[in-house]
Amino acid sequence: MESRGIEGKDEAISSSSPPTPSITLEEWRGSSSAKLYRTAVITVDRSSHALERYGSRWHQLWRKILEAFVPEGFPGSVTPDYVPFQMWDTLQGLSTYIRSMLSTQALLGAIGVGEKSATVIGATFQGSNLDSNAKMWRLVADFMNDLGMLMDLVSPLFPSAFVAILCLGSLSRAFTGVASGATRAALTQHFALENNAADISAKEGSQETMATMIGMALGMLLAHITRGHPIAVWVSFLSLTMFHMYANYKAVRCLSLNTLNNERSSILLQYFMQNDKVLSPEEVSRREHVFPLWASWHGSSNVESLHRHVYVAVKVSSLKHSDMMELSRSASTHYKRAKYLLLERKGVVHVINHKEATPADILQSYLHALVLANLMGKTQSLHAESRVWMDGHYPVFIAKLKSAGWATERLLSPSIVWRADWVCSPSDEKIN
Repeated sequence: MESRGIEGKDEAISSSSPPTPSITLEEWRGSSSAKLYRTAVITVDRSSHALERYGSRWHQLWRKILEAFVPEGFPGSVTPDYVPFQMWDTLQGLSTYIRSMLSTQALLGAIGVGEKSATVIGATFQGSNLDSNAKMWRLVADFMNDLGMLMDLVSPLFPSAFVAILCLGSLSRAFTGVASGATRAALTQHFALENNAADISAKEGSQETMATMIGMALGMLLAHITRGHPIAVWVSFLSLTMFHMYANYKAVRCLSLNTLNNERSSILLQYFMQNDKVLSPEEVSRREHVFPLWASWHGSSNVESLHRHVYVAVKVSSLKHSDMMELSRSASTHYKRAKYLLLERKGVVHVINHKEATPADILQSYLHALVLANLMGKTQSLHAESRVWMDGHYPVFIAKLKSAGWATERLLSPSIVWRADWVCSPSDEKIN
């Protein structure tokens, strides 16, 4: 789907071409299509660019504060019993925390305060990225837990910074609690083939209890053996930490998730475009990253990095006038019946989803963007060729994904909260 090439497009439009249509876009925010609110209206033609914002800054600030404590898309993204359960659960947790504060030393109480604060911070910055990158966050959570334990071990060596180091360790473990809890839930759903997530979770609790009991016994034995030998303590700790990280890496590598996130979609699509075949979840598992891309020591192939050229759910009020004019042209020619718009700029494809787009529409928009990104540098008519590919191959691709065991209901992608509505002249027809 190659468009006319961003620079080439303007050159291709001659004075004899029909006038560029104007476009009016409404910017909407919210994860659930039933719980969206309008944030801006942008009207653009060749000579003007009008932007009208809705909602006060205090309202936007309140929404951001609220999102730190409730799931994305709340309340439409949760069941009706979520609020009463969370209310009572928070109250009992608060009472437990207060009783713990009363029965412990002031230092431990201060560490506990730091832990709660870190939970809020972690929940704010991670969001749904935990679901879409469960493998990576599982490793990150274990690393942060090891870091917290290291802080505890180091703290006696620096008496003047003893409290500060312990608090840093507490922050690390609080981050671990947020990340490991969320990824555990995602993995439990993955394991539940017969809607038995509760049973799997209960059995996992039993396994952890047994492992904890054995670990405590061995730990007390090791502590007795190494007592008074600091070098032995450090050697034992570092050796066990290395083994712990290795075991977690192997565990994550064993997982063959069948959900479609940004990277797995990229790997699957490019392999299909090259070979007309679909990889299995096991084959994709061996190709995808489990570490953050910046922490990967091996070079990324084109297949693995293609998704890095696609931005999902772009905020339309942040686009330039030239970008809006390009959207106006493409909306009236290439995306008349689509619930999304694509914009290519400087090697990056921006995806704008319609406010009524379904999960299936969002998945299609992302795969279409990947096709367009794959065609960059190979053609001068990206949008036209990508649309031809989608019309001829997309239904076949989705059918083969389902046959290979992939879940094609939705795309696991972080922060799909910005949407839009648009009207293009001269037709003046809203898409439905």
